[in-house]
Amino acid sequence: MSETAMLTADTERPGEPGGAPLWRDLPTHVWVKVLLLSALWWWLFRGDLGALVDTWANDNSWSHGFLIPLFSLYLLNQHKREILALRARPNYLGLVFLLGCILIYMFNVISPSGYAYFRQLAMIAAIGSMILLLGGWRFIRLTWLPVVFLLFAVPIPQRYYFALTSPMRQWAAFVSAHILNVVPGIETSLRGVVIAIYQDGKFIPPELNVAEACSGMRLLMAFVALGVAMAYLHYRPLWHRLVLLASTVPIAIFCNMVRVTSTGFIHTFIHPKYTQGVYHDMLGIAMLPLAFAMYGGLAWFMSGLFVEDTEIVPDIIVRKRDV
Repeated sequence: MSETAMLTADTERPGEPGGAPLWRDLPTHVWVKVLLLSALWWWLFRGDLGALVDTWANDNSWSHGFLIPLFSLYLLNQHKREILALRARPNYLGLVFLLGCILIYMFNVISPSGYAYFRQLAMIAAIGSMILLLGGWRFIRLTWLPVVFLLFAVPIPQRYYFALTSPMRQWAAFVSAHILNVVPGIETSLRGVVIAIYQDGKFIPPELNVAEACSGMRLLMAFVALGVAMAYLHYRPLWHRLVLLASTVPIAIFCNMVRVTSTGFIHTFIHPKYTQGVYHDMLGIAMLPLAFAMYGGLAWFMSGLFVEDTEIVPDIIVRKRDV
């Protein structure tokens, strides 16, 4: 057998052609530990896990929660080769953290002043604790983002959610009303987040109410989550990633202002019925391509802003001379 063939035979793994590792290559005892701890995690947190899924199914603001675990698994799979190449070094500090998560969870279950939000945070912290227990700090280094990414699936407490959406609704209503006032023959009256539209002095019923569904919070949460994933997956300098991540918030707010302003134009020049129900939801979905176009444009601009110097090594030609 040639030397090349021997090297190929040594480097290839049985799981997949070309030597690419597979999750099933993990030893059986590791899978047993993972399954046992996963079963324990489900049994401990099954009540709040069911409540979380119910929120995703019934609250449109958090319907993206179904996608977050799938994205976390995808992010985890991106480091499959590095994870499978590491030798697990269990760290029993993870057991201490896991017990701490369970105590925090139980306190918020038993105590009358407990918060469901803290219980759901304890669920996610317990996952990180189990990874530390099974694999050690080197595994945490490779898996911390997929675990932290799960936070995007946990609904913010209602009072904080309202505190965040209230100014966003006011900004959207203010911008929309002032843009409509620029149009000849159109005049608006703004009261808080309610816009009354007049065309040639005649009121166009009903009033346009920038409700919580129009606050842009749903778009903001989904877009920030996707922005984090894209900044992580695409290799870029750190400052590029930070700028892209920071840009998700103003982009989402701007797109929501475009949505509310577009709703005002549809309400005025087409028909108010096209600003409600399924039409309203379709207009919200249409903002995602706009948000991604702006995000992609910024990424493209930064890619061409600085060009890294590459060292060119000249070819060296060696000639043999007859002696």
